[in-house]
Amino acid sequence: MAYDDSIIGKRPGVLVVHEWWGNNEYSRRRARMLAELGYTALAIDMYGNGKVAQEPKEAGELAQEIKGDPQKTKERFLSALEVLKNFHLTDPGQIAAIGYCFGGGVVLNMAMAGVDINGVVSFHGSLPIPAQEIKPGRIKARILVCHGGADQFAPPEQVAAFKHALDKAGADYQFIVYEGATHAFTNPDSDALAKKFNMPIAYNAAADQKSWEDMKRFLKNIFTGQGKAL
Repeated sequence: MAYDDSIIGKRPGVLVVHEWWGNNEYSRRRARMLAELGYTALAIDMYGNGKVAQEPKEAGELAQEIKGDPQKTKERFLSALEVLKNFHLTDPGQIAAIGYCFGGGVVLNMAMAGVDINGVVSFHGSLPIPAQEIKPGRIKARILVCHGGADQFAPPEQVAAFKHALDKAGADYQFIVYEGATHAFTNPDSDALAKKFNMPIAYNAAADQKSWEDMKRFLKNIFTGQGKAL
């Protein structure tokens, strides 16, 4: 849990869902950055017991264990949501969630499942394609997707199918593409991980900064109720 204790009173809360590596220092740093913006932020552990992967095979297995059990995913997310809502410095009526890579897919799935929060932001997240059509009105959260234009983990046909599902559901969403940015473009550790494990990922400082500014504007809009997403 991260917050600025120099601020008096309750403020909006933001859940932070980690990459497939687990709830490591990166996701916790993002929570602290949100606290610096005046939010109460909670970096949550979707894997349980503080599990953090050291290499891609382990990360994939941990992520698949959660993705393969939608009910467990929802239960863990909602448990974290209750912790954040009940924290004494959180306004329970103003809640959002952001996620990175695996975590981006989690927050998008939660929005598609109808979880009642103000909004979600996905950074280079997996793009879930629902097995069944989502009924109009089910998606209550406003959605911002920050997507790398060179992300090899999300081919154009997947992007198109994802957008089609949201359009059919009547979702309030914006899909922003950062040209030239690959998967994991917000994480400064991506270059070292790419070299170590031969992965098609890279840090992109410009896209990192731009997407964070886009998120800040989005959160301001959903929490003040001023206009559509962005």
